[in-house]
Amino acid sequence: MDRHSPLAHAAYHDLLRSLLDMEAGELRGTPTRVERSGKVYWYDSYRVGTEVKKRYVGEDSPALSDRLARHAAIAAAAATSQAERARLIRILRAEGFMGLDAATGSLLAAMAKAGLFRLGGTIVGTNAFRLYEGELGVRYRLDDTARTDDLDIASFERLSLAIDDAAAPPLAEVLADFDFDPVPSLEGNATWRWRQTRGNALVEFLTPAFGEEGLKPLKALGVSARALNHLNYLIAEPIAAALAYRAGVLVQIPRPERFAVHKLIVAARREGNDRIKAEKDRRQAAFLIDALAEDRPDDLGDAYRDALSRGPRWREHLAASLTRLPQAAARLESAGAS
Repeated sequence: MDRHSPLAHAAYHDLLRSLLDMEAGELRGTPTRVERSGKVYWYDSYRVGTEVKKRYVGEDSPALSDRLARHAAIAAAAATSQAERARLIRILRAEGFMGLDAATGSLLAAMAKAGLFRLGGTIVGTNAFRLYEGELGVRYRLDDTARTDDLDIASFERLSLAIDDAAAPPLAEVLADFDFDPVPSLEGNATWRWRQTRGNALVEFLTPAFGEEGLKPLKALGVSARALNHLNYLIAEPIAAALAYRAGVLVQIPRPERFAVHKLIVAARREGNDRIKAEKDRRQAAFLIDALAEDRPDDLGDAYRDALSRGPRWREHLAASLTRLPQAAARLESAGAS
């Protein structure tokens, strides 16, 4: 498997750390802890006239708590940090990072500015696959495995309902600015898909179904989403990722080991209805399984065992895909047994 140089891998992770710091440095007021249903969330509390508003920052973690404690120092070094991020992106480009095209990059940058990822949105699908280039330090083949015109965003409905933010992100306005029109739905005014009028690009919003598939609201994001089974497995414990666009954009993607295993399940569910997409799913899964078996076998094994434990239908879907991928099956069995 082709790998990026250690210099490129280090530059990516330096870029990611800087973007995470930058987000903590953009507080307008005071970091505030809020506990709901046994979980702790952080908010930026600030005053507008006589009213105190709250802007959601994220779920509590040691890393986030540390960054919030240093937010004043991070804000003071903002100009220097931006110049450093631009330098790191030049390194990535010189090292041959595929990255994302300018049109997708500018759309994701606008979505990030509107709060999409801060409020729980997670990129899934092929655009997430492409971002593992930096996370894993791998080089992609120049074929259609990493190419797409579609952008899929997923979020948990329960997280969207739990978040109390000062203002919902104007995602419909952002999409309109990029010439996306809502695609009519059979379920009244609920819109979960937008198609670009001057091209083939499609944006879809998704959410875990937990049984019944259909459309559900994502209150914090101001959109509806198509509910899909197995998606809860994919977007549990997502990770931050750096988009090498301009001075960098902070986004969120699934854990690579969960993405790989989920793609095996999706491929089996598609088979017969969309063989071309099913084959692409298997290629993405096989590529990541090869990379993870070398660098993160414990993570891969944990994700595989988790999926197997979720019932006979999960095991059937995995077996159906792995019969076509004997090398990936052997790697998963080895990782799962360790």
